[in-house]
Amino acid sequence: MSTSLILGCGYLGGRVAASWLQKGRRVFAVTRNAVHLTSGVEPIIGDVLDPASLRQLPAVDTVLYAVGFDRASGATMRSVYVDGLANVLAHLPTPRRFIYVSSSSVYGQTDGGWVDEISSTEPNEDSGRIVLDAEAVLRAKLPGAIVLRFAGIYGPGRLLRRQTLEKSEPIVGDADKWLNLIHLQDGVRVVLAAETHGQQGRTYNVCDDHPVRRRYFYATLARVLNAPEPRFVTPPAADPTPPHEKAHRRINNRRMKEELPVTLRYPDYDQGLRVSV
Repeated sequence: MSTSLILGCGYLGGRVAASWLQKGRRVFAVTRNAVHLTSGVEPIIGDVLDPASLRQLPAVDTVLYAVGFDRASGATMRSVYVDGLANVLAHLPTPRRFIYVSSSSVYGQTDGGWVDEISSTEPNEDSGRIVLDAEAVLRAKLPGAIVLRFAGIYGPGRLLRRQTLEKSEPIVGDADKWLNLIHLQDGVRVVLAAETHGQQGRTYNVCDDHPVRRRYFYATLARVLNAPEPRFVTPPAADPTPPHEKAHRRINNRRMKEELPVTLRYPDYDQGLRVSV
């Protein structure tokens, strides 16, 4: 029986776990609290920031590392992403496949142009630099790991600025900047395909086929929600632009589609939004 270990069995990881279980696999997950785990997943009570709790990590065929940043934990993003990953790698028996969920925030381009996996990674925001440092830690320890640089994940229970739209509050930011997205179901399909077809040591951008300007995305979301039309306002001159609002790029997914390969169920935001409410 094939075995898998998930670190970060949440919005994305939990759905991957369910898919693996359906295939008859044995699935473990490191978690601080087993209450929210997908039924059938075998919990390993631990914390990536507590090395002592990671000493009994099992030897498995595939590891999915999808740990996100929980602001309520009191830990810093750097400690979770960089130190936590280093702790896990120090105690983990080397698997056949290690799939790491990273972020397209490692790209710093702000000119609205296209970005692929060989584009420069010079993030302007601290969160992007932290993610890039975590990738470096992974590459140093496991050069054969597969890195998936995800765009923004959306789907049922996770719709960008839903409450803002439903409350008819203004959206602060530039309506003409690009959003890069991937529907949850397609994100799961990419993880599963990466395990089967991904090249060792390869990096893949994970996003749908059509970047969208914010004005069109939020207008469509408002219609789907039967909410008022979105209103955009620029930040007051005295307020610095939030780092994430500086992002303005279009992510190219050609390598993902050709090498994994993946046929997206929701290749654009319009199709994906209509099944997510």
